[in-house]
Amino acid sequence: MNAVLGIGGGIAAYKAAELARALVERGVSVQVVMTRAAQEFVRPLTFAALTARKVITDLFAASGEDTLASAVEHIRVAQEAQVLVVAPATADLMAKFANGLADDFLSTLYLAFTGPVVLAPAMNSNMWNHPATRGNLETLRGRGHTIVDPEEGALACGMVGPGRLADPARIAAAVLAVLSRPRDLEGETVLVTAGPTEEPVDPVRFLSNRSSGKMGYAVAEAAAARGARVVLVSGPVHLSPPAGVSLVKVRTAEEMRAAVLEHLPKATIIVKAAAVADYRVKHPAAGKIKKSGQRITLDLEPTPDILAELGRTKGERLLVGFAAETGDPLPEARRKLVSKHCDMLVGNRVDREDAGFGSDDNEVVLVMRTGEAVALPRAPKREVADRIFDYLLKLRDAS
Repeated sequence: MNAVLGIGGGIAAYKAAELARALVERGVSVQVVMTRAAQEFVRPLTFAALTARKVITDLFAASGEDTLASAVEHIRVAQEAQVLVVAPATADLMAKFANGLADDFLSTLYLAFTGPVVLAPAMNSNMWNHPATRGNLETLRGRGHTIVDPEEGALACGMVGPGRLADPARIAAAVLAVLSRPRDLEGETVLVTAGPTEEPVDPVRFLSNRSSGKMGYAVAEAAAARGARVVLVSGPVHLSPPAGVSLVKVRTAEEMRAAVLEHLPKATIIVKAAAVADYRVKHPAAGKIKKSGQRITLDLEPTPDILAELGRTKGERLLVGFAAETGDPLPEARRKLVSKHCDMLVGNRVDREDAGFGSDDNEVVLVMRTGEAVALPRAPKREVADRIFDYLLKLRDAS
């Protein structure tokens, strides 16, 4: 098992030594990368002694070193590693990662790395709570990165509040959990739909829903992490696609249907997590509808039922559908499972603030073609996505 340990510049950098030792003791080969600021708090020699490897401290070769090898070292390190963990992940580093800035070895390595990322933030409480930091954190969560949230307590600056680096044992456990994820989808092609669709009313208005796409993107990220080739057909969302996933952008239900059918022949597993609009305007206006103070009537017609069409033609493929409900999702999940000919139906409530649409968490019930129903407690959507695949593969293996 190979890991890169990136160390940012903060007083918590000294705790990274304990993390490095914990990973090495558990059989992980650790390559440490230190930012220039990190070296002001801890010397590279400490980590070289703990990992028995040279610590990388600069993007460019020192005088007398192989400049050609140095120029591509970030690519080599990115290809060899199975996980990138950054502790402490400072506000500066998270801003660089979120916005694609690459001005040192660690930030350049981040852009070249396609595997799972574990971030353990540590900073002053005000910096942690600043809208810019929260926005960057949301972006990084949206990419499927594992965030080991900081703890509350006395900080080096004298404040008391959130911002302390998580216990190194917690971070090590998160890294080992990532490294132990199964590769049980190798050889599979997973077709995932995500997000809402937008059905035009006129050139400036449309009918849509509140789906953020986070659940579908989490499913795509989980499938890729487990070794699958993944095609993600996505409606309009404000999310970055997971690493290694082929993204197909669509807007309307008809466009989503066409994209799904185009990629269907190679798919072995289909997960329809998109919240497709049920109706569209039959004849959208060619120009903007002006406000006149009069009532207007929209003539709506049903959109294509993509899930039902897939259920009729799925053959040997595994088909997973979703049912977004404002109440107990189990009855509708059971009905939809049968009517759409799915192998699994994921029912979730979307009338809660702490789960469902827009949230990073979800609480769902899985209904299987065997009749079994499994309620999953509220958890991060990435974790829920893995549980979906766990049960889906059990269902397949039991057939």
